[in-house]
Amino acid sequence: MRFTLAVSFAFGVLGSLSNETPAPIVIARFVIVGLTAMLVFGLLERWPKRLPRRLPRSLMQLAAIVISIPIAAAFAYIITTGGEPDFDKNEKRVAGYATLTVAGLLFAPWIAVGAMLRQRNEFAREQALAFELEKSQLEHQAADARLRLLQAQVAPHFLFNTLANVQALVDSGSPQASRVLASLIAYLRAAVPRIHEPATTLGQELDLVRAYLEVMQMRMPDRLQFALRIDPAARSLYCPPMTLLTLVENAVRHGIDPSEQGGGIDVDVVLRDQRCHVRVADTGVGLQAASAGLGTGLSTLRERLQLAFGGAAQLRLSQIAPHGVCAELELPARQEPA
Repeated sequence: MRFTLAVSFAFGVLGSLSNETPAPIVIARFVIVGLTAMLVFGLLERWPKRLPRRLPRSLMQLAAIVISIPIAAAFAYIITTGGEPDFDKNEKRVAGYATLTVAGLLFAPWIAVGAMLRQRNEFAREQALAFELEKSQLEHQAADARLRLLQAQVAPHFLFNTLANVQALVDSGSPQASRVLASLIAYLRAAVPRIHEPATTLGQELDLVRAYLEVMQMRMPDRLQFALRIDPAARSLYCPPMTLLTLVENAVRHGIDPSEQGGGIDVDVVLRDQRCHVRVADTGVGLQAASAGLGTGLSTLRERLQLAFGGAAQLRLSQIAPHGVCAELELPARQEPA
């Protein structure tokens, strides 16, 4: 509307320079023609809703504008002359009508074409943005589904390994089997519901690790010692579910359990430079002896960290002399998932 009024006003001013008719009347005539062309253009943009395949809507709009301009020019003269244009008696009005009509026919279609191109570009831009938004939503849904699948893979992995340890106690007739099983049941009641939560905190993760290690320590009291230390400021930070538990369970299964002498596990969580540093070190058999079974759990954990943090999380393994493994994990210090 503003563009149409501005163009019509400009043409009206130019037309009034060599016209004896007062400038406001000439400007009003151009404005009437411009608004009529705009109305026809907008009306045919929405109606009819369906057209024959061989009839482009843009072609119909241009044809309608060309047809409407002479009619709008005549209407403008009728309005501005009090209903009596007297074209048959007043040659100057005929010349003015012709000038108004020719100007409209020369410029209005080109203005309409420019509007169509602009609309087409806007539509293409909107479609591109909608496509990117839909793509982003689908990628997010795919990543979320993948993350949930990986979490579902972690849950049976941990549960079956723990139950296998209980079975070994039962098969050996150990008097501790009943106590370990009771502790395991209490632990699973607290741990299993958290496995499927989309997010948890490092404090909650460490509580699960403590419960797990207490169960394992009851199974092999002379072969497992552990110490847990966490920076109080890191307890509320976001952590993908089962992250610390995966590292600790990996240390027990592949480090402490295969060792005749057993060993110790130290878990340290500190907050430094807006990064959360997690260190899980064991004094078990080491990387070389345990390398055959380290792949599945840690590769799954790496994939889960990639889905949760992208490239902002890092997981490293290193050998500890004379024997043992150190898993170092760096996470962004976030209060909630990104």
